[in-house]
Amino acid sequence: MDQGALAGTARSAPGRLLAVLAAFDHTHPALSLTDISRRAGLTLTTAHRLVSALTEWGALERDPSGVYHVGLRLWEIAALAPRGLALRQVALPYLEDLYEATHENVQLAVRDGSEVVYTEWLSGRSAVGVHIRVGARWPLHVTGVGLALLAHGDAGLQDAYCAGPLAACTAHTITDPVRLRRVLAEVRRSGVAVSSRQVTDDALSVAAPVRGADGAVTAAVSVVVPYADAQVPVLAPAVRLAARGISRALGWRPDGGTG
Repeated sequence: MDQGALAGTARSAPGRLLAVLAAFDHTHPALSLTDISRRAGLTLTTAHRLVSALTEWGALERDPSGVYHVGLRLWEIAALAPRGLALRQVALPYLEDLYEATHENVQLAVRDGSEVVYTEWLSGRSAVGVHIRVGARWPLHVTGVGLALLAHGDAGLQDAYCAGPLAACTAHTITDPVRLRRVLAEVRRSGVAVSSRQVTDDALSVAAPVRGADGAVTAAVSVVVPYADAQVPVLAPAVRLAARGISRALGWRPDGGTG
């Protein structure tokens, strides 16, 4: 979150608390009190009071050097999220099977607005390097899981997304909305999404949607492989099988039943 947004949330008491927590992100996992004050758009006195309260509750932890980190209490709360650790627990056996079948990076993700958020990642020891970690966010159109989620979103979501700027990570990233719509249609037709060299020049991902008990797409699973060795026809059935297994474990039935 940018500093303007942080400052904007700091007008009410709940907003100030949220601004303190939002000061932390993957590039700023450890902050001094001064850093928190600056990034949250708060006075040092206000930041100190809020940080002290959050530390006492367990939302933040202070190390011996005086630097603050996100506390385990937030992890406990986050574990209750149905699209977070609860989904991970259901999906993990199928993700492990997909990893054993490929020995490549395996990922599970959900959509949050116009971004994909990774909730699990199994890394192959000799697999291609990826810029992914649990909790990482990327624009929907640049990743396989994001394309799978966007393709199965409602028409309003797709229209709004295609109307906005499509950020480029590499020269191969889809930035043309007309092309993006064609890709989304192909994802719906084939049941898999392929993102080729969109995040890095050396990687390709194959993803498939995961459905909940009501049949709606709630997550996506993918495998990421080196672009030079990618065999999409071989990977696609394995990814679809993993996604189908997770979907069934969540209560989805192809015939529309839940039993």
